[in-house]
Amino acid sequence: MEQADIERLHQEVMTLVRGLERQSNVSHPTPEELRKTAEQSGILTEFGNYVFISTVRNRSAGLTVYIGSPEVMLPDPSEKQKAIIKNAPKTIESVHEYLKKAPLICVKRTMCTNPHFTHNCTMLLSVQRKDSARIAYMWSTLLFEPKKGKGLDFCLIYVPEWHEKDRQILVFPEIGVTYVLGTDYLGEAKKAFLRLAMWHAKQKGMLGLHAGAKILRARDNTGKIRRYGALLFGLSGTGKTTHTCHDHGLNGEGEGIEIIQDDVVFLRQDGSALGPERGFFLKTDIDPLNHPLIHNAATKRDAVFENVMVDHRGKVHFLDETLTGNGRGVIQRADLGDKHVCPSIDLPPINKLDGMIVLFITRRNTVVPIASKLTHEQAVAAFMLGESIETTASDPRRAGESVRVVGTNPFIIGDEAEEGNIFYEFLKRHGDKVQCYLLNTGGVGEIMEKSEEGVTIKQKVTRVEIPEMAAIVRGIARGSIEWTHEPYFGVQTPEKVEGVDISRFDLTRFYSEAQIGAYVNQLKRERMEYIKKFVGLDAAIVNAVRC
Repeated sequence: MEQADIERLHQEVMTLVRGLERQSNVSHPTPEELRKTAEQSGILTEFGNYVFISTVRNRSAGLTVYIGSPEVMLPDPSEKQKAIIKNAPKTIESVHEYLKKAPLICVKRTMCTNPHFTHNCTMLLSVQRKDSARIAYMWSTLLFEPKKGKGLDFCLIYVPEWHEKDRQILVFPEIGVTYVLGTDYLGEAKKAFLRLAMWHAKQKGMLGLHAGAKILRARDNTGKIRRYGALLFGLSGTGKTTHTCHDHGLNGEGEGIEIIQDDVVFLRQDGSALGPERGFFLKTDIDPLNHPLIHNAATKRDAVFENVMVDHRGKVHFLDETLTGNGRGVIQRADLGDKHVCPSIDLPPINKLDGMIVLFITRRNTVVPIASKLTHEQAVAAFMLGESIETTASDPRRAGESVRVVGTNPFIIGDEAEEGNIFYEFLKRHGDKVQCYLLNTGGVGEIMEKSEEGVTIKQKVTRVEIPEMAAIVRGIARGSIEWTHEPYFGVQTPEKVEGVDISRFDLTRFYSEAQIGAYVNQLKRERMEYIKKFVGLDAAIVNAVRC
């Protein structure tokens, strides 16, 4: 589309949005009415909360497009995405005609609670299918009660029953509107608003991060209690929410955690991070042993689930993946317990803490150390590489494959190199006040061999268990880990960690020197090829990958 066509489309969209909620076919249910309607299509569980079943069970990432100025357009759209963009004017026209007739509900919420960056969010949802009301209900539990006196900021037009073969997500960043068509997956509603907020945060000098946030209180080797802000980056399914909502065994006198956010924050230049949500949207592969805080919150009446197995007695089977490997739930932050929840959803500035700890969570299975201490340049390289494995949240067909996503953030709009440079400037500005680490929640030791039939795994990976990773985070916060130079990637790795047998992950237990060298060199080549595509990225970051 030409820019003039896009501007006309913007005008058409805004004309619809301004008048849609006042149409006679739009109802405005109260929160109580919305919940009651939604529960009619749910399954009552043993906890008194509800599970809902959707038709689509993961995000439609490959069918999502951004439409606007060249600054926001996808840099390398697929053929399918090109077709969606080309047909957008006709699609919007058809949707607008449909919205004149279909029964709609309007639900309003507020994102954020701070005075700097707060947005009204409006969902206009077609309820032609009666069970669609649960999308609005579940989404409403993520954000805050609407605030009076503010105009419309972000709007989502959601038509779950749109033609299945024409499923698409149309994002108009500059005017704050998203259309979700042909899917009933809750994650599309959640990310529709957060994606827009992250882009608008960047326009205001902030950086929207796909990261959890918390405060760690730990006793250092002098006996003093230190308070660190912590940011935890990671793709869905890598352990970001798990470790955001974990106490890490910080249970000494004066120690503890203060959970702030689990998914997205808006990082300001002073190191404060503004939180948007009151509910946490998480994968439901949880158990009381490894996820005690999350599991307890999931048993509360105001938790709500999507595509989680419930038997005929109402018993919830969180680890049963019969329906999907991407079962989801919304728990309330407050239900994680007063002892572990920060009163504020915002991380304070660095100068009000003893520093910041940045944790990049990856999931690799061969030679990546389970923990690496990084220089700032290596940290930004880790940010840009965003290494992990594909999960069922994005594309179940590719689950388990290696993947790289800048900032571990699939929702970046605009120049990705700019995001890395902004993050680098932030780290340089605060110097030694910010410590950075790469944590591998997968493991080491896997051997992959190529045959005529494809890739086969000869040896299973030695996994790092959740209590072991929690012990590493505890050691980082206490400053008690003994670090040593690692010869392959030029980082520092733990030599001794209280509560972890580091020798379990010694690469020489699994590989010969030749095998280690081959895996390391292959990974370095892949990283270098990937990082070089970011035109304008600071040379120091590229050099950190080259070394």
